[in-house]
Amino acid sequence: MNENKGTEIKRSSKAEHILTQINSKTKLGDLRKIAKDIKKDHELAMELWSTEEFLPRLLAILIMDKKLLSQEVLNKLDEDMQTHIFDERNYLMDWLMANQLTKDKKTIAFMESWGNSPSALQRRVFWYYQARLRWTGQTPPNNTEDLLSTIEATITQEEPEVQWAMNFTAGWIGVYDEKNRARCMKLGEKTGLYKDEMVAKGCTPSYLPEFITIEVNKRQN
Repeated sequence: MNENKGTEIKRSSKAEHILTQINSKTKLGDLRKIAKDIKKDHELAMELWSTEEFLPRLLAILIMDKKLLSQEVLNKLDEDMQTHIFDERNYLMDWLMANQLTKDKKTIAFMESWGNSPSALQRRVFWYYQARLRWTGQTPPNNTEDLLSTIEATITQEEPEVQWAMNFTAGWIGVYDEKNRARCMKLGEKTGLYKDEMVAKGCTPSYLPEFITIEVNKRQN
C-alpha cells in the first residue's frame, strides 16, 4: 500500500495548469514567454522537472532559483538527464549552463571545477564555458596554453559530448588567439574530427581548419 502511494505523483494545480500549455508543438520561445510570466519559482520548477519530460524540464530550468543550485542538486539534475536520449540530455545541460550556471559566481565556480568531473555532462560544461568566454568577447582567463595541451592529449579518448565541446573551445581559441591559430588548425587536421560533417546552409562546420578560417574571415570582413 505504501509502495503504491509512493509511486503516485501529486502535482499542484499550478503545475497541472502549466503542463496543459506544453505540447509537441511548443517552441522554445513559447517556453520563455511562460517563464517570463512565472518569473522565479523553484518549487514549481521541481514539480515540472519531476515529469521526466524534455519540454517541461526546459521550462523548469528557466524558473529555477540559481541560489539553490548546490553541487549536490546539480549532480541530481545531471543524473536525471541521463534518462534522456543523447541530444536531449546535451541540450538540457547546455540550457542549464546558459540560463542558470553562468548567472552567479558560485555556479561559475562549479563549472570551472568540472574539468575532471566523473560526469561527462559536467566535463562538457567545463569546456563549453571556456569556449563561451572567448566567443562572447570576454577577456579569457590566462589558461589557454593549459587548455590546448589538455585538448591535444585527451580529445580523441573523450566521450562524444565532451569531445565536441573541447573541439569547440579549440575552435574559438584559434579564431581569437592568432599566435595559437596554426596550432588549433593542426589539431583538427591531426584528429580529423568532424571532417566529413554535413552542416546546414549558413552553419559553420566543426572541422577546425574550416571553422577557424570561416569565423576569422567573418570578423575581417
